[in-house]
Amino acid sequence: MRFETRRLPSAHDVIAPDGSEVRILLALGRGSMAHFALASGQTSAAVRHRSVEELWYVLSGQGEMWRRTDDPQEAIVVLEPGVSVSIPPGTRFQFRATGTDPLCAVGVTMPPWPGADEAEIVAGPWQPTVR
Repeated sequence: MRFETRRLPSAHDVIAPDGSEVRILLALGRGSMAHFALASGQTSAAVRHRSVEELWYVLSGQGEMWRRTDDPQEAIVVLEPGVSVSIPPGTRFQFRATGTDPLCAVGVTMPPWPGADEAEIVAGPWQPTVR
């Protein structure tokens, strides 16, 4: 195993299935880390991950995240710098940037993101503005 170091890329690497910009950071065998950004006033598509779980930490901006599990547990949480949220496997979620600046967060995905087929589009509480 070797040490890796990576600086946040200036441009996004990919667009996530939910429509947010993704800057890929680092990965190890059991998890990966990425920076997510959603422009001010934008709303993501609602998605459900088939197998991965995620932890997000909000760096900047303001917003909201809706989460719903099959039990059913459902909540909308305010996103602002310093807030962290969990997204267990199978959870439906959607987020939106409500402030004047982009909503930016670092997310850790466990296991590492397996590819585009991992996320499926689902119904959410808000009309998506990105795709």
